[in-house]
Amino acid sequence: MSYQALYRVWRPQRFDDVIGQETMTQTLKNAIMTHQTSHAYLFTGPRGTGKTSAAKIFAKAINCHYQKDGEPCNECETCRAITAGALNDVIEIDAASNNGVEEIRDIRDKAKYAPTQADYKIYIIDEVHMLSTGAFNALLKTLEEPPTNVVFILATTEVHKVPATIISRTQRFNFKRITAADLFKRMAYILDQKEMTYDPAALKVIAKAAEGGMRDALSILDQVLSFSDNHVTLDNALDVTGSLTEALLADYVQTIQDNAPKQALQLLQQILAEGKDAQRFVEDLIEYVRDLLLYQQAPELVAASEMDLLDEHFKALSAAMPADRLYGVIDILNETQQQLRFTNHPEIYLEVATVRLTQVQTAQVTTTMVAAPAADNEQVAALSQQVAQLQAALQKLEAAGPVSAPAAKPKAKPAKKISKKVNRKAIYPVLADATRTNLENLKEVWPDLLNMLDVTKRAVMKVSEPVAASQSGVVVAFNYAILFERASNDQDLLNILENGLNRLTGNPFKVVLVPHDVWPEIRQEYLQNHAVPSQQVTTDDEAEATPKPEQKPAVVEQAQALFGDAVVVKKD
Repeated sequence: MSYQALYRVWRPQRFDDVIGQETMTQTLKNAIMTHQTSHAYLFTGPRGTGKTSAAKIFAKAINCHYQKDGEPCNECETCRAITAGALNDVIEIDAASNNGVEEIRDIRDKAKYAPTQADYKIYIIDEVHMLSTGAFNALLKTLEEPPTNVVFILATTEVHKVPATIISRTQRFNFKRITAADLFKRMAYILDQKEMTYDPAALKVIAKAAEGGMRDALSILDQVLSFSDNHVTLDNALDVTGSLTEALLADYVQTIQDNAPKQALQLLQQILAEGKDAQRFVEDLIEYVRDLLLYQQAPELVAASEMDLLDEHFKALSAAMPADRLYGVIDILNETQQQLRFTNHPEIYLEVATVRLTQVQTAQVTTTMVAAPAADNEQVAALSQQVAQLQAALQKLEAAGPVSAPAAKPKAKPAKKISKKVNRKAIYPVLADATRTNLENLKEVWPDLLNMLDVTKRAVMKVSEPVAASQSGVVVAFNYAILFERASNDQDLLNILENGLNRLTGNPFKVVLVPHDVWPEIRQEYLQNHAVPSQQVTTDDEAEATPKPEQKPAVVEQAQALFGDAVVVKKD
């Protein structure tokens, strides 16, 4: 017979053989013993934790006529046929390659038929999260109204991809990662049964590299056995897994503690030259630093772990490195671990991380934290003394009575000068043809015009408003002189305004800018220097009062006709 991998030879055949999942296996056994099995189960969890094995054991136990305490006998014809994969009533389907609607419809149609050889027809759908949306919908009706004597067992490593409607119709069992101690015991048991020698430290390295998966652990063990002629040694386990020895990790961390980048880089080059995997190196280093931190805070947690070798070097490092520095080391290693996932040059990131690790300092932080309370106390004392002095001076002033101070002469504020001259020659033609209708029409489209501007230009124009408009021009007044100057010097802004008005109104417009505080003066000059025809009705947006019918001076009537009723003419 050809050679079979260890994980196939030692696949669990009873619930008690499933390592590290006692809660799940005991629940399934109780359901079988009390005949309270469900029509659908969902097994979730990481790879290699026993999901498919538990499903096959369940299929044997529920169909075994000689089962005891919920365990299959593994000797009857039904159990042997299921173990060999020869029973037609136990159908195992890989959803990764049979994920279409037609495959699920075929299952749904065949599920209606009664089992031929066993008591129950069992469908084991592995990697069920790979099914398409249509396939899930086709399966949904069958799970909701299952045929008699049919049990569906769905297995997945990514339960978040399974629709909630499917999960709600099944009993969910969450398989957890297997602990390193359980992996160690299982591998030791297998090697004892095979009468092979092994180094316990080697099995610990394999268990750590397996990351909680029994299948991964047995696959690595199989590889180590092939590499070392049926004898498991620590060196061979380290070579196969790419892991580092505790001594090498301790030496690397020691260079970090000594702030010795040169020695750290030399040690890193040695590690990489030996063919160690960069990801595995960072992973081992994170776990080692984490053990240092735990040993400082709770030594019993590290001492209880079979994965840690508590030598004197480890204890010395844990005592020498402050917790703050260990925090910084873990942060840098975690950042480097993320960067290694997306690079083709891991050695560069490791070298950069090594230099950074040797420069992590905590002395300044500690000094600052210690000195801060003292500095605060000194500052509070000084402030208290100043307050006492001010209170004493205030009491003296109150006792002396009020003192009249000479009235200060108000200083005249210098008038703001406008460096940009107002273009009166461009304003007068607009005023000559200005009408209230044109101004109101322009105000309606003014918000749309501002929306055409970018954020910066819109902020400048936000404090402006049109105050007079004709068929071909508009006068825009600014509340602030500085923004008037900025807008006047921005030819691009003026072009955008004129083009925008042309698009919104269909007429070409000339935009003329003016400061708001200068605008009344310009209006007055225009009224005094230009005659306004009586039939022409021009106005701006400042009209608020209704004109009274009494007789007014001619200049006032002309101002009202041109700009509205808000014009005030002062008499000398």
